[in-house]
Amino acid sequence: MSTRIADRRPAALQAALTGFLVLWLVVAAFPFLWTLWGSFKVEGDFFSKADWVNALTGPLTQVETGGAFTGQGYWGAWVQEEFWRAALNTLIVVVCVTCISLTFGTLGGYALSRSPYRYAFWLLIVALVFRAMPPVTLVSGYLLPFFQWNLWGHLPTAIIVLVAINQPFTLWMLTSFFRNIPKDLDESAMVDGCSRFQAFRHVIIPVMWPGVITTGLFSFLLAYNDFAVTAMLLSTENQTMVPKLASFLGTTQTKGNVMFAVAAVVSTTAPLFVLVLFFQRQIVSGLTAGAVKG
Repeated sequence: MSTRIADRRPAALQAALTGFLVLWLVVAAFPFLWTLWGSFKVEGDFFSKADWVNALTGPLTQVETGGAFTGQGYWGAWVQEEFWRAALNTLIVVVCVTCISLTFGTLGGYALSRSPYRYAFWLLIVALVFRAMPPVTLVSGYLLPFFQWNLWGHLPTAIIVLVAINQPFTLWMLTSFFRNIPKDLDESAMVDGCSRFQAFRHVIIPVMWPGVITTGLFSFLLAYNDFAVTAMLLSTENQTMVPKLASFLGTTQTKGNVMFAVAAVVSTTAPLFVLVLFFQRQIVSGLTAGAVKG
């Protein structure tokens, strides 16, 4: 009897863990799924004060549009309010920030990880101090020269500041990854005739891909989700998606405009879900790459 009870415990524990995981997923995904569903309704249904069930059934949506769902929110956001411009600006900013941060981060991280001098440690400490500072504090120092040089409001200004804010993080991340790669690989490549840079390019970087992808994803998310820097440094016509959302929320007095914000929220959040799902293996591999040294 005791053996049967012992045999049942793992199954019961597995069921409890599975139930907890399902519950956690439902709770975590519910806000996005609810917003996604509501983005295809009219404002009177999604924000109904009479009955929250109207957000599910959509009686006013049926009356006003003739169907159970409508794309008016997406049309108003992307076409009428030109949200596509914000999406294009966001793409330009995140690609530039990620590429520049990874380029300097890989070169600097490799150099610091292989440096025999103690100044490498202090450089990382200084980088950590700058990373710990609030971004708004750093942005305020750029405002005066940007205004004086007539650079305020353009995408390159935001890219420069975001790279400056993000660079200490990429430097720390990539330095730690490089330190977990044995120096014997470098030395063996150079014995075979490679220069230091050739050893870095042909031997170290292929081993480092999980760490580079993980660091690149975090750099991408920092630039993609940023509000403080882009809101302060970009003009209205050059806004990225997150500051553009704030401008939608300021137009809620006009009927239907609030649904532009709902549609824009879904449009902004959906790519992040796809990105994480697509790169989940690389993220896990990169985060655990330093657990066991080569």
